Amino acid sequence: MILPTDFIAQTRALLGEEEFQRLSLALDEAPPVSVRLNPFKPIEELAIVAEQSTIPWCSDGYYLKERLTFTFDPLFHAGCYYVQEASSMFLEQVIKQYIESSVTVLDLCAAPGGKSTHLRSLLPEGSLLVANEVIRSRSQILAENLIKWGHPDVVVTNNDPSDFSSYTSLFDVILADVPCSGEGMFRKDPTAIGEWSLVNVEICSQRQRRIVSDIWSSLKPGGIFIYSTCTYNTKESEENIAWIRDELGAEILSVDVPTEWQITGNLWTEDFPVYRFLPHKTKGEGFFLAVLRKAVDEPVSPFHYKNKSKKAKVDFSPQWLCQQEDYQLSEQGTILSAVQKNQEQTIGMLRQKLRVIHAGITLGERKGKDIIPSHVLAMSNRLSQNSFYRKGVSYEEAIAYLRKEVIVFSEEVPKGTVLLTYKDIPLGFVKNIGNRANNLYPQEWRIRSGYMPDEIRVL
Repeated sequence: MILPTDFIAQTRALLGEEEFQRLSLALDEAPPVSVRLNPFKPIEELAIVAEQSTIPWCSDGYYLKERLTFTFDPLFHAGCYYVQEASSMFLEQVIKQYIESSVTVLDLCAAPGGKSTHLRSLLPEGSLLVANEVIRSRSQILAENLIKWGHPDVVVTNNDPSDFSSYTSLFDVILADVPCSGEGMFRKDPTAIGEWSLVNVEICSQRQRRIVSDIWSSLKPGGIFIYSTCTYNTKESEENIAWIRDELGAEILSVDVPTEWQITGNLWTEDFPVYRFLPHKTKGEGFFLAVLRKAVDEPVSPFHYKNKSKKAKVDFSPQWLCQQEDYQLSEQGTILSAVQKNQEQTIGMLRQKLRVIHAGITLGERKGKDIIPSHVLAMSNRLSQNSFYRKGVSYEEAIAYLRKEVIVFSEEVPKGTVLLTYKDIPLGFVKNIGNRANNLYPQEWRIRSGYMPDEIRVL
């Protein structure tokens, strides 16, 4: 790997000659492949995972011996696991140490959804996760991944951080995995090398401070702020943490870390707790994280909310959701949705000023006298097991369905809405009309590749 000259000089000065040489050698190695299992969708046949090594700081994380053909794994599309870089799974240690009861959380720079899906697995029940992405196309990918993950207590928004400024003291926790110069991703993303420069590091540092400033009022007094980057330099890391402390009055918090994990601490001139992953010491990519607490004595300005949503005109019978009595049904145009009753007000507040592209569970769309169930419902872990006829499919049938091809059933499968499952995990709906079934898988999510790899390696 040919590294930028300025990066070499900067990083050598930061780490010292011996450590820098070890880092350089590590960057020439193939990056590890890691996945995180979905606790809401447990799967029984995990022989390939059982052979792998666990990620010590993540209870559901595994290193794989080789990269799988994820695109051709139905369980991947069903949300049973997420392909995520191992170092960033360290977020679990922060949540386990500092979050004990239900909270309202904002993942500010969330796409494509690795940390958001992880957060949703870790947060106590009753918590609400708001996942935001400023780039519209990436916000759709974020929504797709969170929908597949299946937990209903999620809102996906497409907004600039400054758009949250009026929501003062709304969030108990804010995670800001801020856009950075990408030094820690050099071996996974070669384009990051070509885009790197000292000028870009400075631009990123100032952008990161602007993002933190824009969102700070939305954090409750005493709330937890988690700051992360995928860089090695101190300008985007320690120096920004010191700035948040000095300019915004935050307290820098520590996280309990066993020494055998070999996580690197502060590399700046001033010592305070931060957590840096270096690929020659920890098995993963470059990653930096720090935890701060907002001062408890800051004033709180309430946000006024007026509920403008309509109650649904339809009674779902049989029930489509487990514990349906806990949900408020609503409709916007022909789309029917459900959110937890105790989160309805917060979600209504968000809809007032933000671009909400997904919230709760989209149940279906009204077409005449019928309601066509939504793929969101099929993916939800709140889907009632007895609501729809379930039909198990083979691997080949699952791939055909995920390609949005026509599905044909035998005569014993009843007409109407059918839920397809693979290894007892829901894949999505079809409408069986007898001689064939209309494939209801989302067009934009389909497998576009028309060929099958010579070797299939799946979970």
